[in-house]
Amino acid sequence: MSSPGLRERKKQKTRWSIQEHALRLFREQGYEDTTVDQIAAAAEVSPSTFFRYFKTKEDVVLQDEWDPIFVRHLAEAPAELSLVAAMRYALREALADFDDAERTKMLQRANLMLRVPAVRMRLLDNMVTTLDLIAEAAATRTGEPAGSARLRAYAGACCGALLGAMSTWLASDRSADPIQVMDQALAELESGFGS
Repeated sequence: MSSPGLRERKKQKTRWSIQEHALRLFREQGYEDTTVDQIAAAAEVSPSTFFRYFKTKEDVVLQDEWDPIFVRHLAEAPAELSLVAAMRYALREALADFDDAERTKMLQRANLMLRVPAVRMRLLDNMVTTLDLIAEAAATRTGEPAGSARLRAYAGACCGALLGAMSTWLASDRSADPIQVMDQALAELESGFGS
């Protein structure tokens, strides 16, 4: 796979710079009290440039580089693994290279996704895309159509387990490793919840 060209790298750098400034402002001022104009000014871009990269303020929280990395690891999971075991493998592999700053950013975004009503609603809208990506990766593994009821149920169950795990972790004292909490949720799904 070839690396992105200079133009694409510049676009990615601008996108993630805007997001970094937005997340900093959300921490400092709160989500609701931060405007797109403030984010654009902090990132030294115009508001119209902000909207070229993010359709809405909520999207600056939701968009990330996670999905392609995760889907690649799901596709690369050992063939003998069950679908849920492959999901656990992909989760561990994708997050293994995250440094502390990336983990902190991921957790801040997760907190905003689950606690800010406008972002939570947009998250639900974006869930369909995530379900499609997971079902397509599973289809590659199984040879089944990505739109099959089984693969759609699998994708939905995994997303639901991960969402529930993050919600539980964010409501806790946060002393546990969030990746272990997510892995445990998938382990419960894999075991049929001890049934």
